[in-house]
Amino acid sequence: MGIKYNYIKLIALMLVIMGLYAFSNHRNEQKAINGMAVEFVGDQNLYITQGAVNKLLIQKFGSLENVPKEKLVLNTMEKAIEANEMVKSAQVYLTVNGKLASKIIQRKPIGRIEGDSKFYLDDEGKRMPLSMSHSARVPIITGDVTGESLADVYEILNYINKDDFFRKNVIGIHIESESKYQLRFRTEQFVVELGDIDDLHKKFSNFKAFYAKAKRDKALSEYGMVSLEFNNQVVCTKI
Repeated sequence: MGIKYNYIKLIALMLVIMGLYAFSNHRNEQKAINGMAVEFVGDQNLYITQGAVNKLLIQKFGSLENVPKEKLVLNTMEKAIEANEMVKSAQVYLTVNGKLASKIIQRKPIGRIEGDSKFYLDDEGKRMPLSMSHSARVPIITGDVTGESLADVYEILNYINKDDFFRKNVIGIHIESESKYQLRFRTEQFVVELGDIDDLHKKFSNFKAFYAKAKRDKALSEYGMVSLEFNNQVVCTKI
């Protein structure tokens, strides 16, 4: 008899706990949003601002102040933010204190195209619009911009960004034609004829060896053109 009574008490206790949990969960869902917060992941400058994100959500879903939590569809909000061309990914969630929070990763520009159309090339090789909030300090791309040449430029930029010397010194890439590219440097007057994108590692290694020697000899200002187009050679033309 005692065992049966203990069993009944256990069931009753479980029902009470479940009831309290359901009541608490219902009360929590009924609570209204009491603010919005936006966090940008990473140390990039802002190509889309916190105000722009809040405005986007309000335009899409109306005022979110005092809206019960149960009426929010967080996945839909994430997709609305990710539809912005400056955003790579977004996570929308509710904080413990009742704020609607957005955690955003922006797209990252690695080159800026200056031609009939002006836009960025991002770190995935995709076109990215210019921002009204911030101008990225990235190499300027000029010349004969086509789909194929941009794919090559993307490969060149990826190599440049992996090397500290080139990342600090290359300020521009000029597309003479598909498979024929020039590099422009921050402090040097000469133009580097890169040619195509074959053997980039060898070409850049040869250039760094040339640059180090010419700098030691204080001869960098004597050159107007440096060509890396020929196999395992650096061919220079003096001014």
